[in-house]
Amino acid sequence: MPILRILLSFALGATTPALAETLSTATGTPAASVDHPNRGSTMATVQNRFGEPTQRHATVGSPPITRWDYPRFSVYFENDRVLHSVLVRSAPAS
Repeated sequence: MPILRILLSFALGATTPALAETLSTATGTPAASVDHPNRGSTMATVQNRFGEPTQRHATVGSPPITRWDYPRFSVYFENDRVLHSVLVRSAPAS
């Protein structure tokens, strides 16, 4: 048994520390700097604040989910309230 303990302590002491790589990626405009609708806002508030959307998608499902597209973001509504807004990603540089 003492030999097993010695072998285990040697094996644990001989392990190498974990290594990690840092991955750098290019970022676009930070989300905080793009004005977009807040969760819970009404459709009327969004339209008054941001104007007419470039496209209104048909309502689907139950509860009804509707999407409005603007040039810099899309807004998802549940009934008439903002559920989420998503920034439009620009195409990656070639």
